[in-house]
Amino acid sequence: MIDYHTHTSLCGHATGRMEEYVEEALRCGLDEIGFSDHLPVKDGKENNLSMAFGDLPEYVRKVAHLRKTFPEIRIKLGIEADYIPGSESYMRDILSRYQFDYVIGSVHYIGTWAFDHPKERNVWEESDVDAVYVEYFELLRKSARTGLFDIMGHSDLVKKFGYRSKADLSNVLSDTAQVFKECDVSVEINTSGLRKPVSEMYPAKDILTVFRKYNIPIVFGSDAHIPEEVGRDFDKAVFLAKQCGYKSYVTYEKRRRSVCDL
Repeated sequence: MIDYHTHTSLCGHATGRMEEYVEEALRCGLDEIGFSDHLPVKDGKENNLSMAFGDLPEYVRKVAHLRKTFPEIRIKLGIEADYIPGSESYMRDILSRYQFDYVIGSVHYIGTWAFDHPKERNVWEESDVDAVYVEYFELLRKSARTGLFDIMGHSDLVKKFGYRSKADLSNVLSDTAQVFKECDVSVEINTSGLRKPVSEMYPAKDILTVFRKYNIPIVFGSDAHIPEEVGRDFDKAVFLAKQCGYKSYVTYEKRRRSVCDL
């Protein structure tokens, strides 16, 4: 089993030494752990949202060091990159500088609104929830079409605070799955939603079922921001995957995908 979504203290909103994350992965019996801290974005460090640009080389060196220190587990170099329209060239340049094993694409912003940030939760009260959902999934599709990402992260993060669209999203979800298929990306089953107000994994069962219909591959991620969250609730994640008809998951090395039995 793998955990491909873990963070480090370099992003400013996670704690613990990277060694502790690996040690927890070993304790959980994982075969692989992938670090996927936040790719530097403008002003991200000041806002405690991402690594500073100058921290990226240290991050890459640290993962290389951990691979030598812990040969008993496979350690992958990943990164989580926020999709912000207009930033494609910036991201493409940075991503080309390092030999990442995988890149997770995430949508945390609609315009300048960080819709999943606790400090901006009040904006939901002034928003058309149905319209927010439609725009969120449109951004997911746009992000997949950039070709920058291997994995689409927490693909219904928009539900984090429990605000739910009452509209029929079946066409929106089918269109999103179709784009994911055409762009040959995977999706993650991210257990961190169980630790958020929504108390539900990302994505929800109905959405994951649509992805399965289109044969979109899956990976697993805890979105750990403390070592103790590594591998958290993966028994539930595997159960969800099987409920939706999945019989396999995928792993990455140097951005090449391999299939493993579930």
